[in-house]
Amino acid sequence: MLKSGSEDFMNVRLNDLTKPKSPGKLVPLRFRPVAGKVLLTSYFGDWTFVSEEEFRGLYQGELSPELEARLTARNFIRDQVDVAKIRDRVLTRRRFLNYGPILHMMVVTLRCNETCVYCHASRANMDQVETDMSRETAERSVDLSLQSTAPRITIEFQGGEPLANFPIVKHIIEYAIEKNRAYGKELEFTMVSNLALMTDEKLDYLIKHKVQICTSIDGPEKLHNKQRVLPSGNAYQQASTWIRRINERYIELGLDPVLYHVEALLTTTRAALDMPKQIVDTYVELGCRSIFLRPVDPFGFAEKTHKVIEYERRRYEEFYRAAVDYIIELNKGGTQVLERFASIFLTKILTGDDPNFLDIRNPSGAGVGGIAYNYDGNIFISDEGRMLHEMGDDTFLLGHVDTAKYRELMTHETVRAALVASNLDAQTDCVNCTYNPYCGIKPENNYTSHGSIQGRTRENAICQVHKGIQDYLFSKLAEDDPTTIEIFRRWTTVRERSHFLQTGTAS
Repeated sequence: MLKSGSEDFMNVRLNDLTKPKSPGKLVPLRFRPVAGKVLLTSYFGDWTFVSEEEFRGLYQGELSPELEARLTARNFIRDQVDVAKIRDRVLTRRRFLNYGPILHMMVVTLRCNETCVYCHASRANMDQVETDMSRETAERSVDLSLQSTAPRITIEFQGGEPLANFPIVKHIIEYAIEKNRAYGKELEFTMVSNLALMTDEKLDYLIKHKVQICTSIDGPEKLHNKQRVLPSGNAYQQASTWIRRINERYIELGLDPVLYHVEALLTTTRAALDMPKQIVDTYVELGCRSIFLRPVDPFGFAEKTHKVIEYERRRYEEFYRAAVDYIIELNKGGTQVLERFASIFLTKILTGDDPNFLDIRNPSGAGVGGIAYNYDGNIFISDEGRMLHEMGDDTFLLGHVDTAKYRELMTHETVRAALVASNLDAQTDCVNCTYNPYCGIKPENNYTSHGSIQGRTRENAICQVHKGIQDYLFSKLAEDDPTTIEIFRRWTTVRERSHFLQTGTAS
């Protein structure tokens, strides 16, 4: 059974062939032209390359002994498939379906001291204290999060700028640690901050309570300051100074700097597209070992400024390829740094595992993998759902912490609809896609782009991004350069950052 992953390829390459006769020995598979070869993927995530000539033979029902041996080794011959291996892999890749929500995003305030050109967090001015989360709402949010059936949960502080309401951040940490004595879950805390309101006192507290810190760096100082305006000072200098100081604190604690460091994210705007090497060099110089080359989001205020920051996704693909090519070269020279999109996809492609990144999994993490608690107590299937609420659209609202019950949240019709809509095997545009085993879609993104959670995936910019990245990664795998393959495998290595775990007892 041959499933086309590219209609154009079918029309251009195979229009001179007779009606196909699929070799009965093959498992169901999908195909796509990549780097002058044809990529085959199975429904179970196995993959291999064949030449165009070999593929033409397969398409006409021919299977040489040499090719059959190669396909057997890659689990593509039906009667030679290792069923136990496939079963275990499917169970491993879908193990997250046995969990409840792992990520609990708590928006402790909408206030923010920076104004970003692409902001999609629906910020409020620093004097709008009415957008601060109260102690009561914070406690009820924690109570709900600890009811998750997941054995391990992460509470992530978001905003606005969470440091603007630091007393509530502290209260949530201490309250959650105390309440978790009764649950005994593995508990983590993460903060997403621009760091401009950081102080030594706040940092001491966060380090003591093992809070992971994530920030944003948009590239060199001039670009960063142009896109992230700090009226009271220099946004880049504030972020870079605290990144270095936090990383130094981890080293003082005896932690491995390759594993323990500030995570920094890039939002790729139009102004960033011509600066792939400069952006990578900025991250490396700051000691960042991981770079997340994210395109702009279609949510929040970013929609209002898209004429300034948006671009064709083809240009993003060119930027991404140039940046990751450079990252690979740096690794070959001894500088260990990875790109997060690549790491996520390669983990699925090379290891058969799924890192459970909520935005790129099948089905998505909306509601069942993560929940967002707004400052006012409203609960959403995701932070994107919360952003849409701030724009006046309550499609993804699940309830309020004052009245919601955990079971009702998990069985909410919106959560169930999101699960169905993000099941790739139920999506017309995804079911036959060559990258189905490694990809994932967000119903919130479909809704924003097309007015429906089902959406039209092939017209979706995020689909273009995901396909473009996987085309690039598979083209590198097709080159079969041993050093590049080794770098890619290193990027899939999962090392537990156990220092950040709270284990059911107060620290």
